[in-house]
Amino acid sequence: MLDLTDVILNEGKTVSYEILPELSVLSYRFGEFRILDKQTGTLRIENKGDQKLFVCGEIELEVEFPCARCLESVSRRLNIQPELELDLKENDYIDGYYLDVDQLIHDEALLVWPERVLCRSDCRGLCVTCGQNLNKGECSCQKGSLDPRMAKVLDIFSNYKEV
Repeated sequence: MLDLTDVILNEGKTVSYEILPELSVLSYRFGEFRILDKQTGTLRIENKGDQKLFVCGEIELEVEFPCARCLESVSRRLNIQPELELDLKENDYIDGYYLDVDQLIHDEALLVWPERVLCRSDCRGLCVTCGQNLNKGECSCQKGSLDPRMAKVLDIFSNYKEV
């Protein structure tokens, strides 16, 4: 929590703060992602008058993601640059004279969330039959076996096969 008493009580006042998030995990409905490293960031808060604050800054986090193909852990940096106006009358981040910095960072991280994370561009993923990580070696599953749902399609093509 960041004490904003000085900014809130003085219209037109701007204050810069150095912040170090206390978050260790980013939890969303689609999973939990461990924060591996966090850098001291900055937040600049300006009292715009009429019970409104303008918040901007920069915070960098290194977050652990699962590879989209093989599920191995991969770390990526998120450069979070919040830029928003907060209404003191109705806001989830402000409690009295305090700003919940961790909640702000948590929510703003979604705006820079990577669409898809791969451990490497040529990741081979997992075997669909046994789950073996194909980057670490081949599995003993029979290659070329078709999905049983495709058997009828194969029959159609074999009926029209030229001899």
